[in-house]
Amino acid sequence: MIKCNLSALLGARKIKISDLVRDTGINRSTATRLYHETTSRIDFETLETLCRYLQCEIGELLEITE
Repeated sequence: MIKCNLSALLGARKIKISDLVRDTGINRSTATRLYHETTSRIDFETLETLCRYLQCEIGELLEITE
């Protein structure tokens, strides 16, 4: 299973979903689904945008869990 750490990364940086959406242009529903880990896929452009905005690597945002 792949786990999305968006909520932890936003929490550590004290960034709200609304700030993320405003600053990146990512759709609100996409950001919310990633935050709550209810999405089944992610677009490469969205992944790149998130990593650039959060200044993190893909491995910090997504991880494989057992």
